[in-house]
Amino acid sequence: MQPILRVNLSTGDIDQFQVPREWEVEYLGGASLAARLLYEYLTPDLDPLSPEAPLLFLNGPLSGTAGPAVGRYVICGRSPATHLWGESNCGGFWGVELRKTGFDGLFITGASKDPIYLWIKYGEVQIKPADHLWGMETYQTQDTLIEELGIAGTRVACIGPAGESLIPFSLILSDHGRVAGRTGMGAIMGSKNLKAVAVKGNGSIPVHDLDRYASFRSNVNRELRDDAMSQVIRDLGTAGIVDYFDYLAFMPKKYYTQGNSRGDLNISGVNINNSINVGVSACHGCVIACGRVVDLGDDSKRKGAEFETLVGFGPNLLIDDPIRITLFGEMCDRKGVDSISMSNVIGLAMLLFEQGKIGVKETDGMEIRWGDMDVVDKLIWKTVHKDGFGKYLSMGAREFGRHFNAERAAIQVNGLEAAYQDPRGASGMGLIYATSPRGACHNQSDYYLVEVGQVYSSLGMTLQSPRGGIEKVLNIVIHQDWRTVFNALVMCIFANVPPDNLTELINSAVGLDLSVEEMLKIGERGWNLKRVINNRLGLSSVDDKIPDGFLRPYEDDEDEFIPDFQGMLKEYYSLRGWDAQSGYPDLKKLEDLNLGWVMEDLELLE
Repeated sequence: MQPILRVNLSTGDIDQFQVPREWEVEYLGGASLAARLLYEYLTPDLDPLSPEAPLLFLNGPLSGTAGPAVGRYVICGRSPATHLWGESNCGGFWGVELRKTGFDGLFITGASKDPIYLWIKYGEVQIKPADHLWGMETYQTQDTLIEELGIAGTRVACIGPAGESLIPFSLILSDHGRVAGRTGMGAIMGSKNLKAVAVKGNGSIPVHDLDRYASFRSNVNRELRDDAMSQVIRDLGTAGIVDYFDYLAFMPKKYYTQGNSRGDLNISGVNINNSINVGVSACHGCVIACGRVVDLGDDSKRKGAEFETLVGFGPNLLIDDPIRITLFGEMCDRKGVDSISMSNVIGLAMLLFEQGKIGVKETDGMEIRWGDMDVVDKLIWKTVHKDGFGKYLSMGAREFGRHFNAERAAIQVNGLEAAYQDPRGASGMGLIYATSPRGACHNQSDYYLVEVGQVYSSLGMTLQSPRGGIEKVLNIVIHQDWRTVFNALVMCIFANVPPDNLTELINSAVGLDLSVEEMLKIGERGWNLKRVINNRLGLSSVDDKIPDGFLRPYEDDEDEFIPDFQGMLKEYYSLRGWDAQSGYPDLKKLEDLNLGWVMEDLELLE
């Protein structure tokens, strides 16, 4: 790996450090290596919004190599939303440009007294004033900085007003609406008075055996381009799965209380493709091109909404207008809030209003009814500005529910709002949400795709029923470990690359001789290290649970199916080698993963 750039914003000190070789081999890069680098800093007494809190931008060993869907980077720290492990990854071009400056990561501590931005150009670093940028929305910030710096190809990662206001689900945005959306990394930037990081490089991307890698990479990219899932996503975007997920009751509606729609879905990929879509966008070197470019009738090309935003502001709120949903998503991006969390907490507000648990007295005189698009627009604005009722929405679903004595109605896990794949249709997702290191996350394991047939048989996975139980837990464990490898690389989870091919790519890129089994163990090591970090930060077995709403049948479900969550969790602990009472990995498991060095910290917790 190239060096990691280190900047202390309190003192202005700038230096760099080299990652130990053994850590590179044991964790590869990305989120797993970030967990190792941040381990000593993420202590129970650390306030995630304090100057002492670290924020780490990190690439993977394939980032920028034009390999299969690897134009990504991760941002990690202690989450202001969950107070646990914070991790978010982002596509586009920013991470690749950072690698071209000669650095594989950016480690930030401290806090500036005044607004600033970082300018990393050709390996040189400057801390520059950002008073003129403070208060700007994200796209305006990017445009202003790129014009101001005057160098073509400059990439900017920045926060919006939400990050400046320290909203715990604020995001970091770069390029054409590519966001590190989950766990509130934007609030950490805001707490440091860091508005943006601009990067421009002119170096090459390091590859161990370029000829071997380039040849194999080309073959894998061709296979990936022709993969059935890649074709659906390229043709229809992530909304291409809407109709099928609706049919299988994977996609919740009316704040997770209804399962099936009654009629055509205007948010389907087919409808969007035939109405407002005018093009596609892709991250660096990606042959899938999942991004949509839309025209809403104003002759202005803009980012199209993806699945989570479409469902969150669509069926979740009983809205079916793709134009307004697109604008809600754009407003979230511009203001700098995560669209999953934002739509979730608005859905909770609508549910509580319908149930009479809040009224116009609490909502600044607004009637918060299902399907009211004008109200949604107002609620996003009020949240970002913490205006009136928006102050409570800005706390996130768990704290919002707690404030109005309805915490158990909130669809969240450990403070992170759930994504829009429902375990009452795809039962594996319940266990995924409960055990994810960052809360109710669908990207630590996108097991919903396994539920519809994307099974890696070479890893020991088998095809199971979407509404199965404990028989699928081994699948889940394997899939979590494999996706941890993806998050270490950093590779997009849409890249359906066979494990043998992925292992060959790594070996040729970094000069190792790993087997698939060794790759899977690297993933298991990263997963368990994040678990230990969360244990140190206060998480135990009592926190491994799913919302009450997932343990009730849908209002319109004739089968009245609910997943056997407790049975699955018991089997999960056994297969993971975690103690069922504490929820901590046991000593045998830790030693097997070369993590015995963390045992002293776990013993102190006991």
